[in-house]
This record gives sequence, structure tokens and C-alpha cells, in this order.
Amino acid sequence: MSFAAFKMMHSPTGIENCASGFITDSSFTPTVTPIQTDDLDSDWSTTPKPIGPVPNLIVTAANVLEIYTVRVQEETAKPPIESPRGGVLAGVSGASLELVCQYRLHGNVESLGVLSSGGNGFDAGRRRDSIILTFEDAKISILEFDDSIHGLRTSSLHCFEGPEWLYLKRGRESFPRGPLVKADPNGRCAGVLIYGHQMVILKATEVISGLVGEDSALSAGGAVSARIQSSYIINLRDLDMKHVKDFVFVNGYIEPVVVILHEKELTWAGSVSWKHHTCMISALSINTTLRQHPLIWSATSLPHDAYKLLAVPSPIGGVLVLCANTIHYHSQSMSCTLALNNYAVSSDGSPEMPRSSFSVELDAANATWIADDVAMLSTKTGELLLLTLVYDGRRVQRLELSKSRASVLTSGITTVGSSFLFLGSRLGDSILVQFTSGAGASIFPLGMREEVGDIEGDIPTAKRLRMSSSDALQDMNDDELSLYGSGPNNAQSSQKSFSFAVRDSLINVGPLKDFVSGVRINADLNATGVSKQSNHELVCCSGHGKNGALSILQQSVRPDIITQESIPGCKGVWTVYHKNARSHVIDSSKVAADNDEYHAYLIISLENRTMVLESANNLEEVTENVDYYIQGSTIAAGNLFGRRLVIQVYAFGARLLDGGYMVQELTFKVPNSEVGSGSESLTVSFVSIADPYVLLRMSDGSIQLLIGDPSSCTLSTTSPAVFESSKKLICACTLYHDRGPEPWLRKTSTDAWLSTGIGEAIDGSDGASHDVGDVYCIVCYESGILEIFDVPNFTRVFSVDKFLSGKVNLMDTFMPHPADSSFEGVKMNESVSAHGRNDNVQDIRVVELAMHRWAGKHSRPFLFGVLSDGTILCYHAYVFDNSDTASKDEKAANSQTSGNNCTISGSRLRNLRFVRVSLDTYARDETTPGTFSKRMTIFKSVGGFQGLFLSGTRPAWFMMFRERLRIHQQLCDGPIMAFTVLHNVNCNHGFIYVTSQGTLKICQLPSSLTYDNYWPVQKVPLKCTPHQVSYFSDKHLYPLIVSYPVLKPLNQVLSSIVDHEVGHQLDSDSMNLDGTYPVEEFEIRFMEREKSTGNWQNRKTISMQSSENALTVRVVTLFNSTTKESEILLAVGTAYVQGEDVAARGRIILYSVEKTGDSSPLTVSEVYSKELKGAISALASLQGHLLIASGPKIILHKWTGSELNGVAFYDVPPLYVVSLNIVKNFILLGDIHKSIYFLSWKEQGSQLNLLAKDFGSLDCMATEFLIDGNTLSLMVSDEQKNVQVFSYSPKLSESWKGQKLLSRAEFHIGAHVTKFLRLTLLPTSDRTNAGPGSDKTNRYGLLFGTQDGSIGCIAPLDELTFRRLQSLQKKLVDAVSHVAGLNPRSFRLFRAKGRVHRPGPDSIVDCELLCHYEMLPLEEQLEIAHQIGTTRKQIMSNLNELVLGTSFL
Repeated sequence: MSFAAFKMMHSPTGIENCASGFITDSSFTPTVTPIQTDDLDSDWSTTPKPIGPVPNLIVTAANVLEIYTVRVQEETAKPPIESPRGGVLAGVSGASLELVCQYRLHGNVESLGVLSSGGNGFDAGRRRDSIILTFEDAKISILEFDDSIHGLRTSSLHCFEGPEWLYLKRGRESFPRGPLVKADPNGRCAGVLIYGHQMVILKATEVISGLVGEDSALSAGGAVSARIQSSYIINLRDLDMKHVKDFVFVNGYIEPVVVILHEKELTWAGSVSWKHHTCMISALSINTTLRQHPLIWSATSLPHDAYKLLAVPSPIGGVLVLCANTIHYHSQSMSCTLALNNYAVSSDGSPEMPRSSFSVELDAANATWIADDVAMLSTKTGELLLLTLVYDGRRVQRLELSKSRASVLTSGITTVGSSFLFLGSRLGDSILVQFTSGAGASIFPLGMREEVGDIEGDIPTAKRLRMSSSDALQDMNDDELSLYGSGPNNAQSSQKSFSFAVRDSLINVGPLKDFVSGVRINADLNATGVSKQSNHELVCCSGHGKNGALSILQQSVRPDIITQESIPGCKGVWTVYHKNARSHVIDSSKVAADNDEYHAYLIISLENRTMVLESANNLEEVTENVDYYIQGSTIAAGNLFGRRLVIQVYAFGARLLDGGYMVQELTFKVPNSEVGSGSESLTVSFVSIADPYVLLRMSDGSIQLLIGDPSSCTLSTTSPAVFESSKKLICACTLYHDRGPEPWLRKTSTDAWLSTGIGEAIDGSDGASHDVGDVYCIVCYESGILEIFDVPNFTRVFSVDKFLSGKVNLMDTFMPHPADSSFEGVKMNESVSAHGRNDNVQDIRVVELAMHRWAGKHSRPFLFGVLSDGTILCYHAYVFDNSDTASKDEKAANSQTSGNNCTISGSRLRNLRFVRVSLDTYARDETTPGTFSKRMTIFKSVGGFQGLFLSGTRPAWFMMFRERLRIHQQLCDGPIMAFTVLHNVNCNHGFIYVTSQGTLKICQLPSSLTYDNYWPVQKVPLKCTPHQVSYFSDKHLYPLIVSYPVLKPLNQVLSSIVDHEVGHQLDSDSMNLDGTYPVEEFEIRFMEREKSTGNWQNRKTISMQSSENALTVRVVTLFNSTTKESEILLAVGTAYVQGEDVAARGRIILYSVEKTGDSSPLTVSEVYSKELKGAISALASLQGHLLIASGPKIILHKWTGSELNGVAFYDVPPLYVVSLNIVKNFILLGDIHKSIYFLSWKEQGSQLNLLAKDFGSLDCMATEFLIDGNTLSLMVSDEQKNVQVFSYSPKLSESWKGQKLLSRAEFHIGAHVTKFLRLTLLPTSDRTNAGPGSDKTNRYGLLFGTQDGSIGCIAPLDELTFRRLQSLQKKLVDAVSHVAGLNPRSFRLFRAKGRVHRPGPDSIVDCELLCHYEMLPLEEQLEIAHQIGTTRKQIMSNLNELVLGTSFL
């Protein structure tokens, strides 16, 4: 391998930082923004406590930044259709997180802060908060939300790297942590700690009403975000602060005051007995104008294990210092302490500390405030503790600690508004919790202190919560208000009681420690090619401790097939409803029942006939008994008039049917055409149905509209005059039904009358159906212009030039004149044709449009466009009120339009905008021109999910969760010709699709999977830490190493770590051994998935001995030298962990596993066990022998059937083997500190020979061979989050006659890679336009998993493709505006952290950057392709081949 591509396939999910702030909405009042008013009940009296405006939640996972809005569901009088998670609490029945925006950054976020807009001053409530992100080594980006683009914009960048800032490092090269940011609670400034002891102060701009700039910004965008004016550096070493641990801004001062926790002189384990109170805190008053920072108070003699500061909110003020065994409160005038366990030592000469009622260790805790005097602490074991500051109005008397609940192991915790908590986790799923205080004491006899349950398994509480009706809450309104006061509510207890309810969770599959590729239970063993790949799934060890789980990940969806039938020549399938006595007044209570109504008929369109089947019970053909048009193929079918009637459209006409009986038949003819002008050949080519309208696009590009009359249930044909008069060719059109009691698009209109009264104009004389909503027609012309008309008047309400080019944001352009707009297209084509001559861009046009708004109170419509080259444009609508700037354009437009167009300019959807959504995980369809078939099918309930199914050669599911689309491919059947939903007795919320081979399949989605993730995932909780997994392919068994902590008596633990051979005896009298100590116990579990239910079962457990750690488990094939047969055995390598005084030992154990039938128990018998010197950290089978890495050597054994005999050894790893990989007779070995070794095994002389090694020092984490044709390369990942590719090239002089491995490529991944898996690249040469050399055989890609939950792959490239993509990558560094101002090239440079490193060749391209190419407008894509001397088509084909070649699972 000389060249490769790096591609992230599953983004990181482990949340490292979380914060909350008013990013998208100001905190002014809930009525400022329409979004907030939807959240809140207008009738305050019914709710016990108003939730208030809820801020946004900001989370980061490695390099992914996401902003969520919390959507609160108020409790309503009528019971909800499905009970939301967590029951009813404080008048809220549910809350969920909805995604506002998501970005993949070119850099890992080190810390996250929110610069608040300040609570005072002119229009403070109108200002929004900004996000501060910090990156290694000292980069700071400030981002604000921009309504006009519905995304984040960088407002300032501060970088303290490079030669001119080198002096800040004071000669150091590596630092234990990246920059840490904290913001002043009043938003006056923020501080960033860089390089250990340099404090960067970011001064915020002050808002004064007289500022001209602010005024214009306020009028244009409505709200202004907090901004940074300037920055400067305070060197903390000058203030004699050497070892800074943490800092925080405190409340209650006129100027910003920062309190810094630092250690005067370090201590260590040997001197901690006499030197233990080494920390202190210092408070500096920051004057940002004079840049002065006087010390105003300090406190000394804090324990050496103090690690975190927490600013106490007003009115108390001051700071909490968290230590491992104590908690200290300090302010300028007072202090108090709380001891947490027996290890707490009071400083010399100070009085005895008050102790907490229970013992707890607080190292690595996270904390947030849930009241002015109550902090919630999350410990390292996942317990939630409540810390109350007992405050009498003058001073803090004491600290009280109480247990609350158990929860996930958190990496960060933040309060979101006044009623929600977010627990972010790297090791488990992150959860959103609602809390309420006080009221719980009177409703629930059980306070939360007595009941320490897990916050997730909170079922009894939820039931109790649901039983307490809202009336009971109303009676207590007055008492309750007194309970919200900051003081204690009664004299005896100063502790408030809190109630909690889990409201939402974000799934996390990290940290991925190990994984194997196994076969799915619904696999098709006869499959070949790409569809064979979707037989496989990844079984991963993820999580830690009680959040440990087995995660089963699948890259593509494989449906569960109920039945299948061969129907050759099938063109399309539709299912329709039918109810006889259905009133057309839609009652809201029936909406729920509508989803459960069975489909009545299945219509199948063949080449030259149509089949009709009854579908309510069993599928029975009724083609001959119904009045459907069956002599030819059907174009479309659907329901009209609230599912009363069925419309069937065929090539020359349409039929309206009531069940099986025809009500009306229409035939289409060309309007106002002369006889004999070939009008017979006019046929329908595309149909869109939006009750009560049917839009038809004819084969000549003209448009006809069928209008239904709800009272008489008949259709009439019109052809809109607006299309008749213009000569522009229409290439795609669709209807959009803006449903619901509050149609969404009305919000985007500027007219007050339109937002209330347009409904009557549409509903006609009937007037009964008020919440039918509005219908719009979206049309795209050959020239690339997109227009939206309202139906049936066909007034133009929105238009965009160059929809085709795929700009990031679409907004309404005022068209002066319908006739003039054709010139726009000409201009565009001229500009494009300069570069488009060799790229056949003229052929690109929009072939299909769809627009839909899925169910959900706050959902916004999506707009999809399929281009003829297979690109899919996806846009998400949003509202941007830009009234002032728009009115000028409008006047200009009005003067021009008044003459020749009746459009009332005011009724335009002027505030409607669209933002483009990236679909980079989807491989484009290589469509052949001229074969158009409808590809997009919108579904409202398939297995309870909603979204869109895309048929074609690369079928995919676009599922809708939290206002975000999750794209899951379905590769198991190859191309899919047609798709429709089916809900009947035998198929509950399932679907039907037809493959290109003519097989009709009726399926359901696998219910065990969670689809709200980058890949569909099933998490099997283990409640213990999984370490390594292997796979028995013939038995479908997964042996798994797990460990869990066990509390053992201290004397038992100590006696086990004494080396009995030396004869040390414990003097038991002198030691008080009455405690317990947690020890990790290891066991091997055999996990299997049941065929029938799909649930995972633990078939067998093998426990390890006391203090024996299982390090590795592998399924090995050994050649039995006695019977001359191969045996498949399970090999386990262990180590005895008994402290540093005992010589290291380990065991190798071989098990044989027998499984006779599916139901019979598993028999696992130990065949062999032997103790060896050194820990056995890695195993592999090499040509029938067993290779064991045992301590400082590797030994090759042969198997006799009862004995392992050593045949060869090599003293190779100096320290500890991390991984062993075998290809043929070659061995790749990774050492924990000394990089990699490359060996070979020769059977003739029974020799293990060292071929070459890397002479540098490298902390390996995982290794694997990379195979490209007949080139063998060695891949290694290290502790600095890099990967390197080495080659063995003995003929080159720089390899020192072959002793040295040469670096061929290096790349910074930005995550710890824990495992590589070698998988065959899929052939992509079966398609016609594959590039030369792309059908090379014997090519393997490496799939890797990381500690932050991401999965990626590294795939070999041929040189031509590599050179082309590398030139493109260099162009994109400058052509794309990168979020947070980050440079993708510097992110991908090898990190050496101060070690000597010679830069290696740049031979890996970064697909994370290349995926931005598809998001550029078409003109820029052509321009860049032209500059690097290639074509857009060629680049797209290369990128697509990478996606296709790596569709492994």
C-alpha cells in the first residue's frame, strides 16, 4: 500500500462536555419567539409551577458539536395516546431533545463554555448567549447562532500558538490537558487556562443603547449574541501560582472575580503522610479595562487531592472546593468543611471536621446546581448525591450531604433551565432528567433520600406520579410556592426533597474496546456480492462498569421477511384504505385510530396490466371483481376525501373508486390543441396526490390538476393558466400538504390576514374541515428554477433561482416577471458551460421533488430533490423574519409586478428559508438517463417510525428522529423498484417492496434495533465491564471477557498480594484490617442470540481464580499432531495481579466447546491449562500452532491433543505485547511502549526470525496488516491518537538492509483506536463507469473502533485516484468555510507530543474534508474540478466508489 483514504463511518457518541445557554432564543420572555410559545401552556393557573423559558443544551463528543432544544409537553386534560417516559411531574407529562444543528469539526473540543448575555443593562433579555470552544494547543473559537442561516457563525477567533507565542510554553512540549474555559456568570468576561499557567482573559463587548452597530443588528436579526471585544494574557507564575488545578468565576461581586485552585508545592505518595494540605485558593479581581488583577482574598491548607471548584449561586456566593475525601466551602468572610469518609484528614491544628452520615469517595465527581443552595454531585460509581448549604441569611452554617439516586457514570452534568438536568456520559447513554423540589414531600410519603433506586429503572415512582392527578397539585399551589423559597421550609429539616423523572436519552456505543464481525440471525446464506455483506454485524464491547453493554451494530438494514412472491415485470405497488360510512369531518380523536386502520387493497402495476389484491386479512386477488383499470399499468394510486375514495391514475386517464366500485372516470386530453397534432400520445408521467387535489405531469411537461369536491366526492380537471402562458419546461413537480391545526408555512408569511384566514378560501363552500391545512404545489423547471404556488389559485408564493446548484441556504427571490425568468436559466447555463463542456452538466436536471412535514408539534418541513446524476438535495425549512431589509426589495418588486401579474406580493412566504442538510453517508445512485421511476416514498408509520424510503439501485431509509434525518442503507436485495407501506392482520406496520429480479417481499423492520443512531444498534446491558470478545462462526457463539467489582475483606486482599515463597508474614496485630476493598473479578461469558426472539442469552459462565485477570480470549484453530486433524478451541490468556512485590505469572487455558442443538445446553470443558512466567497478554494461531505472548517473549507451541509443547521462541517485546496479527507465516506484534516488530516463522528449522522493527518509541494501541493486491503494509495506532503505516522494504538503502520498517503514511485520527478489523473491499467494477484499475482483486480495508464510540475505516487507493483526491483536498482547505475557523490540515498532522519525530509522507486523504465537496454549489464544484484538471463526474465517481467499497456490514 502506498496510498489510502481515511473515512469516518459512524461519528463519535460519547459525550465529553455539556452546557446550557440561550443560544437560539433569548431568555427575554417566553413570548418573544414563536418556538417558546409553543412550548408553554398559555393558561398558567393549571400548572403548579411554570417551567419558564428552557435554554438550549450544547453537547460535544470528540469533534462533534450538537445543539438541542428541550421540547416540553405540558400535561393535558385528555390522556396522551402513548404514555411518555417518566410519567407526569410538576404539570409536565414529557420532554424531549430536538436537534437544532450539528457540526463535525476539524479538531476535538477540549472544553466548552457559554458566554451569557448578562442579566442587566439595555435589552439584556434580547441578547443571546454565545458558545466558547477551546482546542489543542491554545485555540479559542466563539460561536453564535445566526437566524438567517439557521446555524452557527464564528464571531471571533483567538489563537496563542506558533512562533510568536512560543514563550508561553516555557520550554515544555506536552501538557496533561488542553485549554480549560470558564465564563463569568454575568457575561462580562471569560477566562481560558492554557499551557498550565497562562490565563487568557476574553473581554466581552458591553451593550450600550447608543451603539449604532448594535441597533442595526437588532433591527435586522431581532437578537444580538454576546461577543468578545479583546483578549489578553495573565501569567499566573508571576503571581506565584505554579500548579493550577482549576478556576471559576464567582457570583456577587461588582467586578468579575476569578478564584483559582492551585498547589503551592507538589506532594507524592511517599510524603503524603506528613505533607498533605498543599493546595490553596486565591481570588483575583479582574479589571478588564486597566488589565489589572489584584488579589482580594485567599485560603490555604486545602487537601492535596482537591481538584474542582464550584461557584455557589447568589445570594450565598463563595466557592465549593471538591476533594476526594472532603468538601470545603470558602467565601471572603467564612468557611466550613464536611468530611466524607475515614481518609479525611484535618489540617494541622484545626478542629475536628463534621462528618457526613455515610461514607463516599468523591474523586472524579461532576456537579451542578439544582437550587440556589442545593448542588447535585455525580460520583465515579454513578450515584447522585445532594449537597445542601445550610444558610441562615447571613452565613453558611454547615454542609449536609444526602443520597439521591443512582444514574449513569457521567463525564459532565449541567442544569438546563429551572427544571431539567442533563447527565452527559462517555461510558453510557446520556440522559435528560426533570426534577422538582418541595412538592414531592407532600405527594410522596417516600422521600427520595430513603429510596436509592436507579434513576432509569424508576418504574414505581412513575406510577405514583401518574396517579397523582393535576387537581391534587392545584390544591397545593399556595403551599408549594413557599417550598420554592431559598430558605428551609420547616424548622426540623433543612433538606429539600426532590422528585426526578427521566425524560429522554441519547444513545452512546462508546468506548468500543473490542469487536468482532458475526453473522446476523436473519442472514441469507445464499446471498452474493454486496448483499452478502449485510449478512454480517459488528458485536462490540462497549461501556464500563454498570453501563457496560454488548452493542450490536449494523451498517445496513436487513428487514425480517414475512412472505415473498415472485411477480416478474412489476413496476409499482400501492396500498389504499377504504371505509364506507366515513364522515369527512376529521375529528382529532380519530387521528390516533387512523394510524391503526388496516389497508383495504394492494394494487400491483405490471408491464401491461394491473393486479388488485384485498389486503385487510390475507392477500387475495380480486382483480376481476373490481372496477379498477386493469388493462394497462398504473401510474399511481391513493386515497382522497379523508380515505373515503380511491383514486387510480393510469397513462390515459384516472378512475375514482368507492371500494371496488367506480364512481367517476376521467380521460386526459391536450387542452386547446388542434385535432391531429399527435394528441393521442399524451400520457401521464408523474402523479402527486394531496387530498383533495391530484397533480399530474404529462409526458410533454404540461401540468394538469384534478380538484376534488368534498361534498359531491367528484373530480374536475383544470390546467393552471400560469403554466399555460409560460413556455418553460417543467422537469419535476409535487404537491405539499401543510397539515395540522396550525399549518407551518403560514408562520413564514408576512401577512397577518394570511396567518389566520386563508383556510376558508381553500376549503370552499364546505367550510366544515377547518384543520385540513393548506396545499402547495412545488415546481422545478429545466432551467433549475424552483417555485412554490398555492393551490388551487396558483399564485406564486416562493421562488428560487438555481435550485439545481444546491446552495447551502435557499431564500425567496422576488421575480420581477414570469416571462423574464427564463433568462436566468440561460445566464446560469452560460456560466456553467465554460467548465461544463467536458463534464456533461447540461444533462443535469431535477427529476423528482418531494416536500413533507412529519408529525410532531414543532416539526418543520423537509424538501427533497433528486437530480438526474443521482445526487440528492435535502433541505430543512426554517423561519427567518427579516422584515426591514425585505420591505425595500418588495417595493422595487411591487412596482414591476403590478402591471403583468396578479400576485399579491404581500402573500409571499417571504420569511421561509431552507438550509441544506448533508447526506454524506449516502452513496449516490448511478442512474442511467432516460429511465425515470419514482424513487421517494414517504411513510408515516413503519414499525412506529416515520420518514422516507428511497428506492433505486442504492435503496435507503431516511428516518426522522428529533428533527434530524438518520440514513440507513438497505443493501440486502440489490436495487429496489417499488415500495409501499402495509398494515394488516399479519403484517403490523410493515412494508412491501419489489426487487429488480421481480420478487415481491412483505417485511417488517427488526424491532430489537434502535434506529436513532448513525447505524442501527441493539444494546444488550451486561451491568459489568466487557473487555474482549471473540466469535465461534460455526456455533454462532460469542465468548466474552467481563469483570465486575466485588467488595472483599481487607485482610483477605492483603494476604493474597504477599509472595508466599519469600515468606513475608503480615503482622496482623499491628494493622487494623476491619475494612473492605473493591477487587475486580473476571469471568468468561458465552453469549448467544436466540433464533426465535432475537434476545441475547448468557449460555455459560466460567469464573477465573481469585486475583486472576483474563486478558485475552481467542478462538484458535490448532493442528492436533496425534490425530493429524485440526481442532477449533477457545484459548484464554490470564495474569495474576498480586501487586508489585510478587513476580508476574499467567495461565494459558484451552477449552473445547460443544453444542449439539439449539435448545440443548452448552458444554464447555477445559482441555488444558498451564501456568507460565509473565502475563499472557495476546494469543494467535499460526498455521496450526499456538503463538503465546508471555511476558517478555513470544513462544510458539504445537498441540498434541493433551499438551502444548514449545517449538520456537523469540525474546522480542521488551515490555508488554498489546496485539498480535498473523498473515500466512508473518507476525506483526505491537508493544505497549516500543512500537512494532515484524517477524516470520519458518517450519523447516522451526525458527521465528525478526525481519524488521520500528526503531522509534511508540505507545501502540492496536495493529493490523493492510493488504492491497500483493503489497503488505503494517498499520499501527498509538496513544497520541495517530495511525501510521509502515512497510518492509529490504531493498531500499534507508531501511538499513531491511532491519528498519519505513514509514509510508501517517495521519492524526483524533481518537484512540482500540481495534482494527481487516475486511475485504467490495468490488465496484461491475458498474459501467468504474475508473481504470479500480477492479483490483485482493484488497482489504481496515475497519476500526475508537474509545469515543466512533467507527471508521482506512481503505487502500490506487495512485491515480489518490493524486486526484489529494489535489481536491488541498483546494477544499481554502474553498470551504470551516466551522469555528479550524484548519483541517493542522488537525490531521501527526502529533508527537515532544518526542523526536521525522515527518512521514502524506499518503492518506481525509474523506471528512472531501465530503464537503458535495455540499458546495454546483458552479463551485465545476470550478474546482476544472482547476485540478479533472471533471466533477470523475470526482463524484471516486468518492462514490469509496462508499460502495466500504459498505462492509
